[in-house]
Amino acid sequence: MAEDGAPAEHCLNCGAMLAGQYCGQCGQRASSRLISLWELVRDAFGDLFELDSRLWRTLRPLLLRPGLLTRDYLEGRRARYMPPFRMYLVLSLIFFVVAFFNPREELAIFYEPEPEPTAEELDAEEQEKLREQMEARDEANEVLQRLAEEGVLDEEILDPDSPSGVATDADENDEFNVTVNGNDMFGDCDPGEFDLDAPEWFERRMTPERMQQTCERLNAVGPGGFGRAVLDNVPAALIILLPLMALVLKLLYPLSRRYYVEHLLFFVHFHAFFFLLLILQILWARLVAMTPLAEVFAVLPIIATSFYIPVYLYKSMRRVYGQDGILTFIKFFFLSIAYLIGFSAVMLGALLLAIFSV
Repeated sequence: MAEDGAPAEHCLNCGAMLAGQYCGQCGQRASSRLISLWELVRDAFGDLFELDSRLWRTLRPLLLRPGLLTRDYLEGRRARYMPPFRMYLVLSLIFFVVAFFNPREELAIFYEPEPEPTAEELDAEEQEKLREQMEARDEANEVLQRLAEEGVLDEEILDPDSPSGVATDADENDEFNVTVNGNDMFGDCDPGEFDLDAPEWFERRMTPERMQQTCERLNAVGPGGFGRAVLDNVPAALIILLPLMALVLKLLYPLSRRYYVEHLLFFVHFHAFFFLLLILQILWARLVAMTPLAEVFAVLPIIATSFYIPVYLYKSMRRVYGQDGILTFIKFFFLSIAYLIGFSAVMLGALLLAIFSV
């Protein structure tokens, strides 16, 4: 519509001649202004509220039809779906918000402080925890003793007083620690204590002085701050993993006549599926925690998805690359090993980057 209310003859965005409600050149709707507040809301959240939007048309096959989005995109059927990289970024953002955003921590000012537990409640809680630990220790000791009687374990290493039932040189704790050759990075910072067993090029850069500075920064932020620093690096690490895995696919399918970017698209869709599955799992677990449902209802989806993910990857490879089942399974096996190695490598990189950048 033009400013005077008459229909516009040309697109107000690109200037092309209009032949309907939408511009055939750029796709913008033939409207000169937003009429109401509702149109602002619909423009912002239309894909979320409209059941037939590109968002929902994309999520259904992404979750339930392995490889379909990749195959359709490569064959030119793209308009009905959300663009792959946009979908990947949106789902990864939603995942990290859902997984690591705690309203009571981030928005603590809006919540009343919880009352401190009384001495009686603390005593009861400690007694219950101690009882559970003793029961777990007794069960572990019974299993270890049975293994020792069968000759699987040496009786000399058994220690009934140890929480694990096995003699250890040091007490264990549940806190997260970073150590270099056994030295605690969250302790005293003496540069002479840290003896790095690393390549020469790394030792030249990580001098004792720099090591001491790193140790002091880790002490300043504490284990919690260090953990957040690691999580901040995870999205970048997963993005780095994408082209590495695409290269592995390129090597596994040398005769497929597919470009490298087509293999990259395969893993963009697979990682988007992985994020979507994790989002659904986290939301389901939190829903179960808010209801009197048994914990088994939270565990069953985890068991199911641990089987579904490899099946999904295998079926995606079958659908996209079209090879027979045995050959696809062999390539799936090598791809899985490469994925585990690549994932471990990028996570280690995220850990090291967090250590030396806090």
